[in-house]
Amino acid sequence: MDLSPALILVTWVSGIAVGGAVVAWWRVVGPGYLWLVGAVVAVIGGLSAAAGVHPIAWVGVAMAVVGALGARKRVVAAPAFALGAGLFMASVWESEATAMVLLVTGTLFLGGITSEMLLGHWFLVDPTLPRWSLIVLDAAAAAGLALEVGVVVASGSLTMSGQNAVYSAVYVALAAFCAVLMLGVWGSLREPRYSGVMAATGLSYLAVLVAFGVVTVGRSLVAGSI
Repeated sequence: MDLSPALILVTWVSGIAVGGAVVAWWRVVGPGYLWLVGAVVAVIGGLSAAAGVHPIAWVGVAMAVVGALGARKRVVAAPAFALGAGLFMASVWESEATAMVLLVTGTLFLGGITSEMLLGHWFLVDPTLPRWSLIVLDAAAAAGLALEVGVVVASGSLTMSGQNAVYSAVYVALAAFCAVLMLGVWGSLREPRYSGVMAATGLSYLAVLVAFGVVTVGRSLVAGSI
């Protein structure tokens, strides 16, 4: 497994693009959200491509631009973002099964919680938007986290003795903390008052930061880099 900053960026941007495709298809928010998603995907995807992944990532960047330009039509935006996500993932594809499974679970994990955080800002402007969309994105991220941890555990990379004991303990702590934050997001969204969405959005910020730690440390353990 080839661990690099570009791999983490591609995992993240793929997830954001998938989230953009899903939200575009739901049509729960105006085009401004998809303009933001398109810009974020184009910037992070461009950084990934410049970092040395397969040049097909640049086509993924172009698809993000198409998705943003077609934000008012879900039959344009949703497929464009979905195709962009697939192209980004293809740019780091390799033959090792564990690495590819982690690419998929990481996309679900990082993409779900980042999309929930981004979409949450639109709810702060318009509290009448349906909260179920935030709950679904949070649940998707939680499922991604569970699968991430399952893959790392199944790989036999966690150990409580020897050189990797500290990193294994850090990984478990980060994963547990992230799970608590996601439960906090879910609980906050069940609060009917406006403050519930505010709290959920704030907790999702923290969850995104911790999620990067989970993804990075987990892949380092599997790759034997630490």
